[in-house]
Amino acid sequence: MKFSSSLKLNHIFRRLYHTSGQADSYLVLYARKNRSAYNRVGITASKKLGHAVVRNRVRRRLREIYRLNEEKFSPGWDIVVVARSRAVDAPFAALTRSYLNLARKAGILAPEDGQ
Repeated sequence: MKFSSSLKLNHIFRRLYHTSGQADSYLVLYARKNRSAYNRVGITASKKLGHAVVRNRVRRRLREIYRLNEEKFSPGWDIVVVARSRAVDAPFAALTRSYLNLARKAGILAPEDGQ
């Protein structure tokens, strides 16, 4: 993650959970402006998803989706992504589409040059 860092502090996660989030059947995305020039990204996978191996695989896939699409995101946001149970067996393309659609709804994607 070139222009981002990871969110690790519990009070920041809790603050983001109190914002209005965007959701679909795979993910829930919470976003809030921060006062920096870079994004901070946190990923949550509940124990409902499965054992540690399953949760870690979901987190790795979501981190990779963000890494591959990082240049599409506007800087200066705190982002928390919560994986739902359907995300465990979802194809990578479906998760990517879900992640980007939720980011678009939340207004954290940078405007494209073509528009």
